[in-house]
Amino acid sequence: MTETPELPPVLRPHVPLTAYYDDEAGRQRFVRRIFDETAADYDRVENVLAFGTGRWYRGQALQRAGLRPGARMLDVGIGTGLVAREALKIIGSAGRLTGVDPSPGMMGEVGLPGVELLAGRAEALPCADASRDFVSMGYALRHLSDLAAAFAEFHRVLEPGGRLLVLEITRPQGRAATLLLKTYMRAIVPTIARLVARRSQTSHLWRYYWDTIEACIPPERVTAALVAAGFAQVERHVELGIFSEYHAVKPA
Repeated sequence: MTETPELPPVLRPHVPLTAYYDDEAGRQRFVRRIFDETAADYDRVENVLAFGTGRWYRGQALQRAGLRPGARMLDVGIGTGLVAREALKIIGSAGRLTGVDPSPGMMGEVGLPGVELLAGRAEALPCADASRDFVSMGYALRHLSDLAAAFAEFHRVLEPGGRLLVLEITRPQGRAATLLLKTYMRAIVPTIARLVARRSQTSHLWRYYWDTIEACIPPERVTAALVAAGFAQVERHVELGIFSEYHAVKPA
C-alpha cells in the first residue's frame, strides 16, 4: 500500500486581520471583492504612489532574477498586468506569457495581446508540471492563503533549472522608518487615492495594504519556506529598505 505523502503545515502570510474579515473564507471573499471593485483605479493610483518609477523598477527586478528573451513565463497574481508589461519587453515575440489571478476584475484591465489569462489561485495553479522556465509573483504574497502550498506549486510548474521571482513590500527595519512608512501608507496614500480614484473602495484597499505589510511574516520565514519547497540559490535582494526581491532556482 502506497503511503500518501505528508503535506507541509499551512503557512499564512500574516495573522487574521479581523477589522476586514472574520475567518479564512471571509478573507478570500474580501480580497476577491475589493480587488474586483477597485481594478479600474489600480494602475492610476500605483503610478502616482511610485512617482512613475514602478515600470523601470519591475523591469530591473525581472532582469536581476534572470528573465531572458524567449522565456516561457508564468505571472502569478497578474492583476492588471504591471509586471507582465515589463516582462513582455524582455521575453519578446519568441517568448510566451501566461497570467493567473483569482480576480476577474483585475484581469479585465490587463489588455495585453498574446497573453494567456487563466482564473486560478497560487495554491492550485492551472498549469502542467515543468511547463514554465520562469515564474513571477508581484506584490501578491500577502494576499495568499498558504505560502507553503503556493511555493510548492511554483516548484511544480517550473522545469528543472527554472527561475522564480517574488516581489514584495517589506516592513522596514527600525522604528522610525516603520513609522514613516506607516504614516505614508495609512494616511497619505488613502488621501491620494480618494483624490485620483473613481471607486469608493480604492482608499480602503490601500489602507488594507499597509495592514498586511505590517502583519506579514518576516523575510527569513519566506526564504525558509522557499527552501522547504525544494528551491535552491534562494536569496533576498532589497531596494530602498522595503522592496524585497526573492530569487530562487529549481534544481536541475
